[in-house]
Amino acid sequence: MPIRSVDLERVRALSLFAGISDDLFRDVLGGAFLQRFPAGTTLLTEGDPVDFLYVLLDGAVELEGTWNDKATTLAVLTPVSTFVLASVVLDSTGLMSAHTLETSNILMVSGEALRRAMRRDAGFCFTVAQELAGCYGGVVRALKNQKLRGGIERLANYLISQQARQGGDATFTLPHEKRVLASLLGMTPENLSRAFASLGDYGVTVNGPQVTIGRPTPLQRLAKPDLLIDSRPPAGEAALSAAEVERWTGAAQVRAAS
Repeated sequence: MPIRSVDLERVRALSLFAGISDDLFRDVLGGAFLQRFPAGTTLLTEGDPVDFLYVLLDGAVELEGTWNDKATTLAVLTPVSTFVLASVVLDSTGLMSAHTLETSNILMVSGEALRRAMRRDAGFCFTVAQELAGCYGGVVRALKNQKLRGGIERLANYLISQQARQGGDATFTLPHEKRVLASLLGMTPENLSRAFASLGDYGVTVNGPQVTIGRPTPLQRLAKPDLLIDSRPPAGEAALSAAEVERWTGAAQVRAAS
């Protein structure tokens, strides 16, 4: 697919590229190409060499890990976002698989071109380091969430987070099908159903993908949201970079402590 100027502008607006010169941006994207993938397409298999930085422009991508015939969802990405940056920087194999959940337009940027730009421009190298630091913070948060909370508490905090991201109305829409949500929260679909049923005692009602939090105070008491675990980007800013999310959440934590 030809790369439209509007798509280049969306990529240019990413915090990863926003601060670099026009010449460097052209060099990084000189060999990039845009592809349209149908739903269910495997983009990357864990253990394979990573030759490209992927930029999701439209659609949705699930990142997944597997072991011993088991699989788990690590993240679900929405536009505009990048993935496998760490593997590109290290010129190493991927630690996770990626496949499309719906028809997706993905820009594939040469890993060698990105590494060359890092060697050439210290400012860009620092920006990449910031983004990787943000990704590290996200991994620490996810690990704490999984190890310190039970399934019902993880679901409660997820619902509180989604409500905030979607504007704070009592009723909002789950962004993923429940199979994906269960895996994302480290639960089986059956355990997720039981957790939703248990949250009925805390004022949560579910109608298909629609969730209503009728009594937020009891749910907050159960969830005990914590800004040292739960990222809280501003409402309507789902496409913030990992570094931007960490900065925003850190600032919110400082405000809450003062």
